[in-house]
Amino acid sequence: MLLRSGWRRLALTPALRPGHRRAGSEVGAAAATATSPRYEVVVIGGGHAGTEAAAAAARGGARTLLLTHRIGTIGEMSCNPSFGGIGKGHLMREVDALDGLCGRLCDRSGVHYKVLNRGKGPAVWGLRAQIDRGRYKETMQKEILNTPLLTVREASVEDLLLTEPEPGHPGKCQVTGVILGDGSTVHAESVILTTGTFLRGMVLIGLEMHPAGRLGDQPAIGLAQTLEKLGFAVGRLKTGTPPRLAKDTIDFSGLEERTADNPPVPFSFLSEAVWIKPEDQLSCYLTHTTLKAQQIIHDNLHLNNHIRETTRGPRYCPSLESKVLRFPNRQHQVWLEPEGLESNVIYPQGMSMTLPPELQEQVIKSVPGLEKAKMLQPGYGVQYDFLDPRQLTASLESRLVQRLFFAGQINGTTGYEEAAAQGVIAGINACLRVHGKPPFIVSRTEGYIGVLIDDLTTLGTSEPYRMFTSRVEFRMSLRPDNADARLTHRGFEEAGCVSQHRYEQAVKMRAALEDGIATLKSLQFSISKWSQLIPEIPFSSSRRSPVSAFDILQHPEANMEVLARAVPEPLGRLAQWRELAERLKIEAAYEWCVVNQQQEIEEVRRDEALRLPEDLDYFAIDASLSTEVREKLDSNRPQTIGAVSRIPGITPAAIVNLLRFVKTNHQKTEKLKALPPTGKVTGEEVFRESNFPKTDFSQSTFVKTPL
Repeated sequence: MLLRSGWRRLALTPALRPGHRRAGSEVGAAAATATSPRYEVVVIGGGHAGTEAAAAAARGGARTLLLTHRIGTIGEMSCNPSFGGIGKGHLMREVDALDGLCGRLCDRSGVHYKVLNRGKGPAVWGLRAQIDRGRYKETMQKEILNTPLLTVREASVEDLLLTEPEPGHPGKCQVTGVILGDGSTVHAESVILTTGTFLRGMVLIGLEMHPAGRLGDQPAIGLAQTLEKLGFAVGRLKTGTPPRLAKDTIDFSGLEERTADNPPVPFSFLSEAVWIKPEDQLSCYLTHTTLKAQQIIHDNLHLNNHIRETTRGPRYCPSLESKVLRFPNRQHQVWLEPEGLESNVIYPQGMSMTLPPELQEQVIKSVPGLEKAKMLQPGYGVQYDFLDPRQLTASLESRLVQRLFFAGQINGTTGYEEAAAQGVIAGINACLRVHGKPPFIVSRTEGYIGVLIDDLTTLGTSEPYRMFTSRVEFRMSLRPDNADARLTHRGFEEAGCVSQHRYEQAVKMRAALEDGIATLKSLQFSISKWSQLIPEIPFSSSRRSPVSAFDILQHPEANMEVLARAVPEPLGRLAQWRELAERLKIEAAYEWCVVNQQQEIEEVRRDEALRLPEDLDYFAIDASLSTEVREKLDSNRPQTIGAVSRIPGITPAAIVNLLRFVKTNHQKTEKLKALPPTGKVTGEEVFRESNFPKTDFSQSTFVKTPL
């Protein structure tokens, strides 16, 4: 049936006996054969989410199998030849802090590195790079095929092996493996789905439509049907990619050139520098569409199925047709981006189209600089299934099927970086689930990854979700420069996914920062003395004395090099380590912001610490909640009081009433525990002691967190 927001759901089929599989064909008869290979984690899909998930699970010590249609497409950049950007660069830094792959590989394959948002503070700088497609894919395949404990196999997955659920965990059944296209089975203790746009994918060019997850690659049909039969709410999204142009047929002479940064800033905390020399980097060029292009599009909308579809597309990376319809009589930017050092292909960012090929050529030739451009491949659209991410926990494990994890575009996101971020978290948690350890959760107070996953699992999405800095409440604290301080230590100690080398480097940097800040704060002079030492910086004579070197570092004109010249001992040694010097400057600049945000962060963490039982029946609990609020709570299944506060339509009064109910039942549970044991099981056991912090909530106030 059709659900609100375009969701469709089929009824959950009755539970089967252990060892049997759900929905599928006769090939499942041999599902439990003793000869079937066994792995601890199986990852389906070799895209950006799948590779990060498989590598993370293997780093955590799980015997892992990565299943992909073609090994040759591992590391394929299906759309734009770039990584990072505003918000997205933060995700890459955090993936890298957890020892993920994409940051290190971009440092070894980029051709144009640029930090966006330089006009603003370092907290919202966006690291970005144009990538050599071929080099990135080659490097990723080499990395994946040489990862210990990770096996890669070419195969399609048609179905899941299922059995009865584990007690004590939410879910109607439990996944125990997968059934391949040839009918053979692979057993697993955890399964991760990272199918990208392949779940019942359909490629559209003009009026033509044919099944494909990407041009030239077959979609996943059987798996989509299985998920729907299991009762998952399934939606439909669309995306697109622009045509590709021959570089040697473009006239760049009249276009605006944008050069790369010198020196380039690496993505990875492990990279001292990127692979390419600054002077060898390639430029990008800017041009604009014309009214002629608009007219061609308007006159031929009847020949474009993709644009007429009601399926939701990406708001922040729309097709050219969508921009022309939404913002008529305007020139629209087109960035001409190189696809590699030796490549003759140009990617025209901003010209995603699904018109028939001959009309795409007309649009291209109407753009300045592209009058003689040759189209190598037409643009096309893709429509695909995705699952409502509110059906997942914060560990990205499904609430319906135990030990089944989802990551990437199957959860309604768009972008390589969002996929990689989900992939590394799903891989970590699939491994921890196998080993019987608690899940690894990044809260929204700890990272952009936490905001991404919390937004998805709490609010869901009706359009392709993209990360922005504006989605993050605590931007001043969650900066690109300190992702290692926030996540590497947790990744090593709790998740086991971080190498000893990376951990030791993070420990060294943390110690150096603490020592550097202490040294700077201990060095104090009067304002007049500082004016003599650093005459180039204008100091306010009304400022109180003494003033520390750390305070001086907060001035825009000050940096560690300036301070080291003024006071060589002991500041000279701090300025010699370039990365440390840069981070000390940023720490000084944001000290007051971080201190002011800390109380808010603690309030949110307190709310997040108050967990709600997974199986709480919101329609049955004795709390003063409206039917509408109960429906929202039941639909979203928030895991914490903090998550409740972020659900649209949940009033502050409803939050207080739910909190009162939780506190009352918690107190009853504590009193019952204090009584002598009777051997009887009470209904209050749903509120486990471990779910509640030893905190007095009588003075608690709850505020809806802005998004």
